[in-house]
Amino acid sequence: MRFTAAATFAATAGALLTAASVPAAQAVDSPGSAYTWSNVAISGGGYVPGIIYNQTEEGLVYARTDIGGAYRLDRTTDTWIPLLDHVGWDQWNRLGVLSLATDPVDTARVYAAVGMYTNEWDESNGAILRSADYGETWEATALPFKVGGNMPGRGIGERLQVDPNDNDVLYYGAESGQGLWRSTDAGVTFSQVDAFPNVGDFVPDASSGNSYLMQNLGVLWTAFDAASSAPGEATRTVFTAVADTDSILYRSDDAGETWAPVEGAPTGFLPHHGVIDEAGRYLYLTTSSTSGPYDGSDGEVWRYGLDDGTWTDITPPQRPVGVDFGFGGLTVDRTDPDTLMVASQIQWWPDVLIFRSTDRGETWSPIWDYDWSTGGTLVTRYDQSIDEVPWLRFGKQVGEPTMWAEPTPKLGWMISALEIDPFNPDELMYGTGATIYRSENLTDWDEAGGVIDIEPGADGIEETAIQDLVAPAGDVDLVSAMLDLGGFVHDDITAVTDTFQDPYFGGATSVDAAGLEEGTIARAGTDGSGAHVVAVSHDAGETWTASPAADGASGPGTVAVAADGQGLVWAPAGADARYSADGGATWAASAGLPTGVRVEADRVDASLLYGFADGTFYASTDAGATFVAASSVLPAEGNVRFAAMPGAPGEVWLAGGDEDGAYGLWRSHDAGATWKRVAGFDEADTVGFGKAAPGATWPAIYTAASRDGERGVWRSLDGGGTWERINDDEHQWGWIGADIEGDPDVFGRVYIATNGRGIVVGDDAAAAAPGEWIARTAYREGDVVSHDGAVWVATWWTRAQEPGAVYGPWQEVAAAPSGVAVWTATRIFTRGDVVVDADGVLWRAKWWTRGQAPGASPWGPWEPLS
Repeated sequence: MRFTAAATFAATAGALLTAASVPAAQAVDSPGSAYTWSNVAISGGGYVPGIIYNQTEEGLVYARTDIGGAYRLDRTTDTWIPLLDHVGWDQWNRLGVLSLATDPVDTARVYAAVGMYTNEWDESNGAILRSADYGETWEATALPFKVGGNMPGRGIGERLQVDPNDNDVLYYGAESGQGLWRSTDAGVTFSQVDAFPNVGDFVPDASSGNSYLMQNLGVLWTAFDAASSAPGEATRTVFTAVADTDSILYRSDDAGETWAPVEGAPTGFLPHHGVIDEAGRYLYLTTSSTSGPYDGSDGEVWRYGLDDGTWTDITPPQRPVGVDFGFGGLTVDRTDPDTLMVASQIQWWPDVLIFRSTDRGETWSPIWDYDWSTGGTLVTRYDQSIDEVPWLRFGKQVGEPTMWAEPTPKLGWMISALEIDPFNPDELMYGTGATIYRSENLTDWDEAGGVIDIEPGADGIEETAIQDLVAPAGDVDLVSAMLDLGGFVHDDITAVTDTFQDPYFGGATSVDAAGLEEGTIARAGTDGSGAHVVAVSHDAGETWTASPAADGASGPGTVAVAADGQGLVWAPAGADARYSADGGATWAASAGLPTGVRVEADRVDASLLYGFADGTFYASTDAGATFVAASSVLPAEGNVRFAAMPGAPGEVWLAGGDEDGAYGLWRSHDAGATWKRVAGFDEADTVGFGKAAPGATWPAIYTAASRDGERGVWRSLDGGGTWERINDDEHQWGWIGADIEGDPDVFGRVYIATNGRGIVVGDDAAAAAPGEWIARTAYREGDVVSHDGAVWVATWWTRAQEPGAVYGPWQEVAAAPSGVAVWTATRIFTRGDVVVDADGVLWRAKWWTRGQAPGASPWGPWEPLS
């Protein structure tokens, strides 16, 4: 999974405190607002290092992600419910889940160890969250150290465990030399187990100079021998694993009071997972040479006799391509404990291996192998379909696996989570770097020639890091740019679709669409060869034309599409900006912009394009050929985003800054020459526009911001005069500072880019068409009605005056999908207003006018906008 340090955030307190109860988030009505929240359908997208079944409640299973929170599977809908959407801006790090534990006694209880990084990227300490209602609501206990949900070794575990005999007892293995911690009050407080002798010493790469790779993995996981004590008493025999390749495993036989190394334990590798089989009286162990999840060149699988203390090496012998690998995922079939499965931690080429044994590891069957007895054939134990999630082909053609070739799709990579349902031996789930895969006929593997069916099973886990969004008017709902997957053109946000193709992007940083030319969109990203390019489509993403690579660039940067779809400006990271005047067919150097600039386009005037870098705003009046500095009164530091308003040439809004300097929301009416701060916003980070409310003359404005000290998602329907918060404390999604976009076709719909929770969609459940005009009703200025299929707004107090009279009290208000006002005879326009006539021609008002049609007279109030 990627790691992103997008901004600096306030640290959380390190004291062991109990925070107020905070609710989990689901796609339901938000109390106190009219909004419902859901996700654009992607289905997966990131690393799932943990899948945790409850061992006593049938059907109960959770998943944890490294940057996208935790989920519970809804068996009724077969979708995963997000549980940590309440995590707010200042506690963004709590969407990193390093471990999760589900209580086998009181099964409604669930716990999560949360935090994102243990190095300087994350200023805040971690916490243990606890819930008594399956993750519907949570309370938090702050920890006096950091937790690394997105650090090396995050697939090892589980570090957090509930004692199956006394479920008020929990153990937690900490990183960074913090040792083993224990709670005896169901997670309300934790204290360090002073008697535990080893805090670990394994560092992924101590000589790298990279703080991300120089952190001690610490204490890794705990396993309980439940038979060592009676229910209601703390389990006496406890095993805890440590990141120390010379002494990997410790045992206590007095409920954690004293500890000693387990005699004969294997050395030389890290213990990734440990599972106790109470029926057979064994502890199984998988080991790897590194922390993972991206590496691991060697490892072993061991079986330890709980009663006789004997160790047996049961490492699967098969190495189809002749190279070694470490082992990660490990599971025992609780309905038949003779059966266990393990997975290679990583084998990039040609594919990972999963092994199954039905005799406690004496012999193994691999999920694929090369059979040389027949002269060389590929033997597989699986059929894999990605029909429901086609992007899992990652730009390649789907085909049957063949010898000495990487299959498409792959079984996966980074398999740390591998679990058989404890109640259903046919259900297998395993996590990869991109999704959860699932089989419902696992026991077919054991039949002669048996084959299991594997399909994606991550619906609802929307774990992507979104970099940019654009919602074009027309048939396309949304275009996205994201890390890892590249991005999508969604014709239907409720349907999973394929990623950008031809060219395929392994990661994208920017997307844009022409303000007036439906179907023209552009994207900047990194193609399959590693080149940073822009691709342009004039048919809504059906076909694309790719630019030459940006030589010397350090990243794809940003791209902007002029309103007419012909002009483009591309500013690659670390390289000079360039522009195209022919829709992306050819490119030339653009003058006047510094490297590292962010570019956007006016939504109406095709000659206007904009840039921003280091506090200076730039404007071009020749479709991007040259830029000049227009203003330098804006934030010079921090995350900055800006956007041009649909329907209003030269109207630009900018959000961003830094808490140590200028920070807020600004607007310009003159293409960035002058700016005025929008009152009330002490911080703002994104700004976007959507379809105007019925009768409104301004598009809806959306921003992720702090207004009068209250963090949230804010909306204005009157051009910024008044604002309302449309989300609530249940729906916050951590850091949401990359982008926000309103839908131009659906009033009230808003799209929010998150860093790990995908693309959040908000819909205004209260949005409705205005009521019909009634003759006997008195209407005041600003009242909105429907009449004869049109929307009308009252200009002054009126009663019994039917809408339609040119100079009467009613104005017919309409807008094109582009946001430009449609000229109507009854509407009042003032100097500078832009309209579109029935022929699609744009006109600008030279003075106040009503009832005078554009083009009716050469001396009239209208001039064509060329």
